[in-house]
Amino acid sequence: MTDCPGKLSWPELVGSSGAAAAAVIERENRNVNAIVLKDGTPTTRDFRCDRVWVWVNDYGVVIRTPIVR
Repeated sequence: MTDCPGKLSWPELVGSSGAAAAAVIERENRNVNAIVLKDGTPTTRDFRCDRVWVWVNDYGVVIRTPIVR
């Protein structure tokens, strides 16, 4: 577990549009920046309490649970 403040995961957003999911995430945890990325996009591996990757498919639909990373 982390010491990050606020909500840390959003399993209920799988299947939603990436843009809508990012808006919900940022509304529910004002400490994070939700970043929508197409599946397979390279990212850094460092952990940050202020970042949530929102992974989407070619149709812009969230394909995995967004979590603070």
